[in-house]
Amino acid sequence: MALLYVKSIHIIFVVSWFAGLFYIIRLFIYHTEAEERPEAERDILQAQFIIMEKKLWQIITTPAMLFTLLSGITMLILNPYYLQQPWMWVKISFVLGLLIYHFFCQKILNQLKQRIFRWSSFQLRMWNEVATLFLVGIVFVVVLKSATDWIWGLLGLVVFALTLMMAIRLYRKSRQRAI
Repeated sequence: MALLYVKSIHIIFVVSWFAGLFYIIRLFIYHTEAEERPEAERDILQAQFIIMEKKLWQIITTPAMLFTLLSGITMLILNPYYLQQPWMWVKISFVLGLLIYHFFCQKILNQLKQRIFRWSSFQLRMWNEVATLFLVGIVFVVVLKSATDWIWGLLGLVVFALTLMMAIRLYRKSRQRAI
């Protein structure tokens, strides 16, 4: 029974972590686009984005990441049988990739706070989809749990990634035409 409670907590914090990761990139996009505004407007917007990014990162995203990891480790302690399953190692690999993504987002956050703009809003939109790919990959691996099924799921993930990239490019073109 304890495992089910921990699993519920794990799911809640996974959702919170992804919500934070998705929203932080949107804030980065708006923060970057504010750089193109007139000086007075830009200064007000960027100051506000710095506050919003800091609060989102420190109050929601990073704590959710920590609780996701703690509850995940607790599930492995309560049921070490999971570690004998090949799908679990694939999931752990995805989670390690997601952690790298998380800390890279933190690097972008710190750069924006210092008014260092290395990414365009388009590049940030593409970067935002990386979290989507991790989410899709993790969900398919956990739900399917079969080596054959997750290989097909991974292939589907690649197709999904290519579709997302095309959709983002089409969206970019439609925005440019609207301007």
